[in-house]
Amino acid sequence: MMYQISSVLTPDKVAQFQQHLAQASWVDGRVTVGSQGTQVKNNQQIDTRTPLYDALQAAVLKALHSHPLFFAAALPRTISTPLFNRYQQGETYGFHIDGAVRNNGQSGWMRTDLSATLFLSEPESYDGGELVINDTYGQHKVKLAAGDLVLYLASSLYCVTPVTRGVRTATFLWIQSMVRDDKQRAMLFELDRTLQSLKARHGESEEVLSLLNLDHNLLRGWTEV
Repeated sequence: MMYQISSVLTPDKVAQFQQHLAQASWVDGRVTVGSQGTQVKNNQQIDTRTPLYDALQAAVLKALHSHPLFFAAALPRTISTPLFNRYQQGETYGFHIDGAVRNNGQSGWMRTDLSATLFLSEPESYDGGELVINDTYGQHKVKLAAGDLVLYLASSLYCVTPVTRGVRTATFLWIQSMVRDDKQRAMLFELDRTLQSLKARHGESEEVLSLLNLDHNLLRGWTEV
């Protein structure tokens, strides 16, 4: 599964992020990867030891926690502390896979069920920089508007193509879902979308209430909390 979630950040909030990113302290992006990643990663990341980083990652988490479509798609149990990257002047990140588990600081170890990239640069402001994801349904190239997010399986093989003009900035993170099985999670998401559509057209009908009961019972049976 792969979902595009629009308007996680408003245009005003994107503009604020871009102003802050222009003032940030950037370090070699290889500081956060293992031996395999260091061979294919060539980008920059915001220094996580700075007060600006603390403020930016808190703002991203606040936006995610308040976005109902993100919650419905990811059903997050744990969200990793967001990181921020920058690509320019031919920088790239070759095909790689994320680690199955990740130390998330004070909250301890988490399983990485889902990966997410939230774009912070408008697509017309840079060339290249596509997020390329290989999954069971083929290869997908993703380059979204600033403020939009793509959510995909962390088990996917993926890369970021070289940026040949301009600057590409984004924030990225991982999610441990309350529902570990991606097929079950996808069914719950589709059921939720159907419920929202039916409620908008017919209100709180008996049929909607019956489906809502089914939705909650499936969630009750499949969650790990």
